[in-house]
Amino acid sequence: MTSDISNNAVAHVLSSKTHDLGGFTVQRVLPARTQKMVGPFIFWDQMGPGQFIAGNGIDVRPHPHIGLSTVTYLFEGSLDHKDSLGNRVRIVPGELNIMTAGRGIVHSERTGKDVRATASTLYGIQSWLAQPRSVEQGEPGFIHLAQDQLPKIEKQDWHATIILGEAFGQTSPTPTQWKTIYVDMHLQPGASITLPYYQQRAIYILEGTIEMGGASYQAGQMVTLQADHAIEISTQFLTHIMLLGGDAMDGDRHIWWNFVASDPAMIEEAKERWQTGQFPIVPGDQQEFIPLPT
Repeated sequence: MTSDISNNAVAHVLSSKTHDLGGFTVQRVLPARTQKMVGPFIFWDQMGPGQFIAGNGIDVRPHPHIGLSTVTYLFEGSLDHKDSLGNRVRIVPGELNIMTAGRGIVHSERTGKDVRATASTLYGIQSWLAQPRSVEQGEPGFIHLAQDQLPKIEKQDWHATIILGEAFGQTSPTPTQWKTIYVDMHLQPGASITLPYYQQRAIYILEGTIEMGGASYQAGQMVTLQADHAIEISTQFLTHIMLLGGDAMDGDRHIWWNFVASDPAMIEEAKERWQTGQFPIVPGDQQEFIPLPT
């Protein structure tokens, strides 16, 4: 690994695309045309920040997944998660939900009825991790971690939460199926940090600006990094970033709708199973569902 810190350390700069979900916007970065994955991360959505008037909220009806783990992490607001394993969890800022699909799971995400009684906000990241080939058709599962279970780092000019993996001398207790790094970082003006080394890394900028190798990068951009460079970033502004990545995956992945697989035949099978009602139901939320796209 070279210690040359320059803009040669940047592999790609990915810009988010805005999707309007009926008055609520999502900024999608992964998968991108120039870079499909960063480590196991194969999907990346910034939800909001958005506001709902009283009576409104998010209603993501029951839908299936295979071959991936959804990772939900909020900065504002809340979401009620229900799944076909019987889990019912409200996630709030600083907490972590990881739902592993394996051969198949169904879930819904909604704004709680009590939350809808007044105006509310929602702001966070939902990402997907591709599962390794050895377990992509395994048992589904779900993990919820409270805010105080995730390691925190407090420095004079920056602080961080280690969501997944190991960074800056701290290790998240969250089990992962592949070597992964995922860190929530807040930087003060004048901060300068050398990032930990992983095979594949990216920085997603939520707020503010970072400088690296003589170039500046803005909110809404994901900067993917070369593997063989030490990376130092700095900022002159209040800045909020996410560091993500891990080892390169064990081969290519196919993605269609909510399905991820190493073999496209698995996706075709999942389509047929959802179309014919062979996936499990979500207890307490089985009255409606998202149909298979045509």
